[in-house]
Amino acid sequence: MHTALYLLFAFLLTLPARAQDAPDLILHNGKIITVDTPFSIHSAVAIRDGKILAVGSDELLKSADPKTERLDLKGRAVIPGLIDSHVHPGAAMTEFDHTIPEMESVEDVLDYISKRAKTLGAGKWIQVRQVFITRLKEPRYPTRAELDKAAPENPVLFSTGPDASLNSLALKLSGIDKDFKITDGGTGQVEKDASGEPTGILRNLTRFVKYESPDPKPTEADTYRRTVELFRDYNATGITAIGDKGGTSSSLARYQKMRDAGDLTVRVSASWHTETIGPMDLLQKRIADVAAHPLRKPDPMVQIIGIKCYLDGGMLTGSAYLREPWGVSKVYGITDPAYRGVLFIPRERLLAIVRHTTSLGLQFTAHSVGDGAVHQLLDVYQQLHNEMPEKLALTRPNITHSNFMSKEAVELLPKLGVSVDIQPVWLWLDTRTLLGQFGYDRLRYFQPLKSIFEAGGLAGGGSDHMQKIGSLRSVNPYNPFLGLYTATTRRARWVDQPLHPEEALSREQALRFYTINNAKMLFRENQIGSIEPGKLADLIVLDHDPLTCTPEELRDTKVLRTYLGGKLIHERPF
Repeated sequence: MHTALYLLFAFLLTLPARAQDAPDLILHNGKIITVDTPFSIHSAVAIRDGKILAVGSDELLKSADPKTERLDLKGRAVIPGLIDSHVHPGAAMTEFDHTIPEMESVEDVLDYISKRAKTLGAGKWIQVRQVFITRLKEPRYPTRAELDKAAPENPVLFSTGPDASLNSLALKLSGIDKDFKITDGGTGQVEKDASGEPTGILRNLTRFVKYESPDPKPTEADTYRRTVELFRDYNATGITAIGDKGGTSSSLARYQKMRDAGDLTVRVSASWHTETIGPMDLLQKRIADVAAHPLRKPDPMVQIIGIKCYLDGGMLTGSAYLREPWGVSKVYGITDPAYRGVLFIPRERLLAIVRHTTSLGLQFTAHSVGDGAVHQLLDVYQQLHNEMPEKLALTRPNITHSNFMSKEAVELLPKLGVSVDIQPVWLWLDTRTLLGQFGYDRLRYFQPLKSIFEAGGLAGGGSDHMQKIGSLRSVNPYNPFLGLYTATTRRARWVDQPLHPEEALSREQALRFYTINNAKMLFRENQIGSIEPGKLADLIVLDHDPLTCTPEELRDTKVLRTYLGGKLIHERPF
């Protein structure tokens, strides 16, 4: 036995050692779009131990040894793995109980509610979530009377983010009538008719709705399984990293478990969702607990980067906080000509929250859709820039959404070091309704991407994916190529002309928007976001060249290979 082991050991010593710098994988004969600072393009990239070893010509093949895998790209383009700056992975559980059909009209909504009433039986709550009125063929809320007719024996909640439309039974069960008062220190508004009765539309008041889910509760195993499925679908669209903009203790524990089991196929930078109503000392303690969380330590797969609050309502629902009045609107159910939307946090309270967050080294971001909210948050950042410039800069302050802006806001971004997290698919889906409400001129600084780039600001692209698995059937679509198409054309569904095409990005800028810019915003620019030696080998192979293909080809681009840390995690036939 000892003789046999000795002979085996002696034989192994005679084998040539693998060259220390021999790659594990070489992609060659392609177009490697590095998205580095000079935006260089090469034909080959070599990978070893999950990292980029070298980028250059096909001469890199000479560094291969017999164990090196070689992939002939046949001229295909390779770009860094795409990053979605804003998702809500709880979207994976939307259809856990039943498939939710596409709803493109009020009639579709009412038909779904009627069918659910028959399925569930009398008395059970029916909820329709995130079917945004801006995206319906006849853009408006279903009325209280329509909801009553569709489900006369069921409480109905048509919920669209911070706002909602309820039927009579839902209002009654929730204690919301003409005498309803807000008593928790938060903000909101009950829309009322000429007689003072609630119309059924609530602004930022769904926290008072006594909704009881009739659906079976998924187990943790169910949630784990469907989250893995969702992340695999992200990979299929080229997404290798995400910003979770609603992190919780349970979701972060799940990501850790997935990471440790080898099931986590996207890199996660999480912003912990933090409620802002209640005693300030309790709110500050919650923020301090986030700062002390073990996942605050840098980690290549999952880490906490900061907190997220909600500063205003939504443009999709009629409650974004604007500098000028919305205008009376049948679409949004607005009857007050002076109405400007809903601001959730008064300025001094917001200042105290952001100051405390910044002092603890956490990134602060807030859902800020309207230009009134954007300017309020920038005003707070300006004060903290004056008070603690170095501390603020280290935390990379952010604005989430930042849809309605101004020339002044754009110019302030680079001066204060503030980044913005923007969703181009909102322009694609919602421009028709916004044009009808505000007109073309008032939308001059709606998602002003080109202006932000030219001013030296940092903008990153995301989806705000909320519901369903499926890159184009989801709410909101998380297919990044639809986002790239929209950002470079400013074209919108159901609209003939581009929306302020002077704000369209170049192809190069759009690629930065979904790669290195997001990496910087999510504190990962030293790891990912470009194809450079020493960085993690997150990259994707495409069926179209994103720099030269037609706009339609860009929108319809398919991902042929997705690599995470050099590991193949998705493939289609060439």
